[in-house]
Amino acid sequence: MIEFITRRFLLLLPVLFLVSVISFSITYISPGDTAENALMNPMGGVDQRAVEEFRAKTGLDNPVHIQYINWMEKVLRGDLGESYMTGENVSEAILRCFKVTLKLAVISMLVSLIIAIPLGILSALRKGTAVDAACRLFALTGVSMPSFWQAYILIIVFALILEILPSSGYGDGSLTYIFLPAITLGTSYAAVTMRLMRASMLDVMQQDYIRAARAKGVPEHIIILKHALKNSLIPVVTVAGLNFGYLLNGSVIVETIFSWPGIGNLIVSSILSKDYPMIQGCVLFIAVIFVLVNFAVDISYAYLNPKIRYESKT
Repeated sequence: MIEFITRRFLLLLPVLFLVSVISFSITYISPGDTAENALMNPMGGVDQRAVEEFRAKTGLDNPVHIQYINWMEKVLRGDLGESYMTGENVSEAILRCFKVTLKLAVISMLVSLIIAIPLGILSALRKGTAVDAACRLFALTGVSMPSFWQAYILIIVFALILEILPSSGYGDGSLTYIFLPAITLGTSYAAVTMRLMRASMLDVMQQDYIRAARAKGVPEHIIILKHALKNSLIPVVTVAGLNFGYLLNGSVIVETIFSWPGIGNLIVSSILSKDYPMIQGCVLFIAVIFVLVNFAVDISYAYLNPKIRYESKT
């Protein structure tokens, strides 16, 4: 297992290097001059002398490769620079917003899995019945329903009509503020996961070792929980891991609708204000999160199916 984890980790290094290059390049592939965009006044004018001083202060007058090396040295120390607009430390801003998004992501993922896994198993075990049809209808509705439409429906019902939940904002961070965005995100991801869980469960239940267990008189609930469920979860782990990566990086639409002060909102505001250090930091952070989530998924694969460890050696 240690050898498997080591090999997977070494494969991350070139990916992380490419991610850093792409993140750094945002300054140069974006339209306009970085210094002029940062110092442009509301009327559209800019002081050229101030622009030159800004370039010298921020190192934008150095060759590109020197800028990249200097930027990477800071990144490796955990310093992502300072915001051009507010002067706030980028690392501190991202971590502050990420803590808020993390809380929402964990609860949304729990909602998703609590709904998806039991319904997927139930739908597979009751294939062709009314229960199966109802579960598949839920999945179809969840996949087809846009998240922004679902968010507005929940706001209308729970905030405007019933008046039992706040319509937006973070407030004190309690469940009353988290409930609506978490349900919006959780149910949309649950629909996809439930369909995959059903398909995987149906496939596993047709395997020879399941038939052998039944022939030996093993109770059905033992077959499902001990033999079928673990193998059925392998493809589900992939989707759940990627979904959690998306949730950790903030759902831009949902966070914007609910005025949730997470990393998704931070990205939108940074793009609108052309705050390049903040955009670079957010892109790098998001990419690293996705890489680490995939790494965790690989490790979970090896745990759920030990054959993967040995097949990867060949």
